[in-house]
Amino acid sequence: MNGKYDDIIDLPHHVSPTRPQMPMADRAAQFSPFAALTGYDDEIKETARLTDDMIEMNEEALNMLNMKFQMLIDRLNDKPKVIFTYFQPDERKDGGAFLTIEGVVKKVDVFERIVILQNGTKLQMDNVLDIDGEIFKGNII
Repeated sequence: MNGKYDDIIDLPHHVSPTRPQMPMADRAAQFSPFAALTGYDDEIKETARLTDDMIEMNEEALNMLNMKFQMLIDRLNDKPKVIFTYFQPDERKDGGAFLTIEGVVKKVDVFERIVILQNGTKLQMDNVLDIDGEIFKGNII
């Protein structure tokens, strides 16, 4: 015997007569790395996610938007279908995203400053950047 383990190298592998063998997948899991920083990757992705800043509209653009809102209110009975471009604030960090939505306007609440579409979507009037649709065609806007 020359090697350190020569006396046990040829012994048969022990198998318990009372306990079942562990499946290979579970056995491999014992040796997987320990994730001490659970959620760290998600935080890195969230930090890297880009958001846009809200655009401050000039007075001329605000006046134009107010005229469109007034025209929209005046023509609510016609159930106008319009396209809103609006800013959606992000729930987790500063900034947000610019989105568009198309729909039929159901109600404009000037006191609460919200627009309600027939599908139930509510838009804050202060976040609307532009309104477009057939009701504005042919008018001086």
